[in-house]
Amino acid sequence: MHESASIVSPIRRIEAPVARRAGTALFVSAAATALRERLDLLAPTEATVLLIGETGTGKEVAARHLHAQSRRRSEPFVAVNCGALTDSLADAELFGYEKGAYTGAARTQVGWFEAAQGGTLLLDEIGELPLGLQVKLLRVLQEREITRVGSRHAIPINVRVIAATNVDLAAAVAAKRFREDLLFRLNVAAVRIPPLRERDADIEPLAQHFLHRYAGEHARGFMSFTDTALAALRHHRWPGNIRELDNVVQNAVLMAPGPRVEHAHLQLPSTPESAADAPEELTNTLTGLFRQYMQRGEPELFDRVTRILVQSAFSMTEGNQVRAARQLGITRNVLRTQLAHLGAIPPRQQASRERSRAAHGEQLRLGYQTYGTLSLLKADQALERRLADRGISVSWRWFAAGPQLLEALHGGEIDFGATGEVPPIFAQADGAPLTYVAHDPPAPKGVALVVPDESPVRDVGDLRGKRIAVSRGSNVHYLLVQILEAHGLALEDVQPVYLSPLDLARPFDGATADAWVAWDPFLTAAQRSGNLRVLLDGTGLVANHQFYVSRSEFAARHAGVIESVLEELRQITRAAVSNPSRAAHSVSRETGIDTSSLEIAIARLTHGARPLSLGVIREQQKIADRFYALGLIPRAIAVREAVWSPALV
Repeated sequence: MHESASIVSPIRRIEAPVARRAGTALFVSAAATALRERLDLLAPTEATVLLIGETGTGKEVAARHLHAQSRRRSEPFVAVNCGALTDSLADAELFGYEKGAYTGAARTQVGWFEAAQGGTLLLDEIGELPLGLQVKLLRVLQEREITRVGSRHAIPINVRVIAATNVDLAAAVAAKRFREDLLFRLNVAAVRIPPLRERDADIEPLAQHFLHRYAGEHARGFMSFTDTALAALRHHRWPGNIRELDNVVQNAVLMAPGPRVEHAHLQLPSTPESAADAPEELTNTLTGLFRQYMQRGEPELFDRVTRILVQSAFSMTEGNQVRAARQLGITRNVLRTQLAHLGAIPPRQQASRERSRAAHGEQLRLGYQTYGTLSLLKADQALERRLADRGISVSWRWFAAGPQLLEALHGGEIDFGATGEVPPIFAQADGAPLTYVAHDPPAPKGVALVVPDESPVRDVGDLRGKRIAVSRGSNVHYLLVQILEAHGLALEDVQPVYLSPLDLARPFDGATADAWVAWDPFLTAAQRSGNLRVLLDGTGLVANHQFYVSRSEFAARHAGVIESVLEELRQITRAAVSNPSRAAHSVSRETGIDTSSLEIAIARLTHGARPLSLGVIREQQKIADRFYALGLIPRAIAVREAVWSPALV
């Protein structure tokens, strides 16, 4: 199994923090003790186990415990996130492929089932598995053999399967999103992992475990919690469960100046004393409200309520489908269906047709933002002319900002786009199948922290306790982190006001925030208004790179198309730098921003769509590590794993 070893290693390297760190400290309370007893009963058997629990409850820890206490303990343990498997590549990832099975298959590769041969395979987020793949999985579980893509030879497998889910699979069956026969096959032994709020006695031991671990990792020596900090930990509801506790404690270790972790270092949201009664209050309030409207004969009440819920979650998460689905307590597939009904994204049938056309090289779908090199390329139409000779059509889709563009890339709605350095990190941490293909040189003066001209804020120290408007998961988000750290402050010392990119692009609203982290061309327009002044720009703090990214599958299959796009980008950006006035006029029609502001912004940017160097990748990795340390992304990532090989110099 030499090939298997090469595929198991990355899985272990990117395992969730909870899986590595909770250890035996997971089993302390009465509920956890009962859980351990049930796991110990099932571990020696070969039964397929279905682990059911909310996100962050430690389902992978439970799966590892089953493996460690079984006869397979000396064999591989492989964890696969089914929610991250794309429809087109899922077969190859799970079952492997033969050399030449499809374009880019330069060698035979084993899949996750073969990688786990003799051991245990955890299929995490099993409820997100595409329906077509559910049929194949059912057959594998029944026949105990797999067939690689491009082969007709069945390979026997000896693998114990453990499945995990945070959704109601019975409801998914009723909604035709999950096969009933597969549920029967998986549900041989179901184990519910209780949420942390039902295990009060586990909170303090787990917190102490994480505290000692991170104090050691960061060379902080012996650290302890104050009584008020422990009380705050015990009274918090922990909607993110153990993963949230892990991140809170790690951040507290980084933020605490001394050996004692105070309440303030935990950065827990303040909750009213009646928070525990909130669910009952919400039920009573909504019941009365709905009864009132139903008595009035309000038309289409269900559709209106659903629409408001979906729109509110989508807006609050700035268009991030993964986070919006989590807030609503539904799967991303259900959310996407609702968004399609609202017209916010293409219907599934349309998106499927677009993916099919793109897979056959008939269409290139590009995502662009209001301002940037791709908007210049769109206005010029040179790419359309170049690809028309090859029978490839080009379509464009506008996005308010990078996080929304990356979300569409994750959903297979576009093939290529350009974004700042931070959104790809959030997307990769969420499992998006993205590939870095090129970058533009740094433009640190294109981002800045601004305040009203009459503001009493004269330096960064004056921002303590002030409201700062910022877009979550964006380049300016990182700039804010860097500015605060460079001046001895942290995020908890200010009041971040997370706004959507569209809100941040509007004229500065002093009633919403005291300061504003802006990017070009809106930054230039704000400066020219005379009402705002720059407190600090990105010079010496952030590179403010722009990266060109593609769907991994598309980049692997259509290297020639990617090269054509990059070449046209180089030509159009060279022309823009040499004649910013002309470029500004073409972009002005798209943005509505005055040409003089655009001309200044274009003139001070650097362009090129250059290949990626190891130095650029290392800088990107530093940002990723910083956001993970702050608990702003759910897991550690390796940027190098998402880099397109031809893009490296």
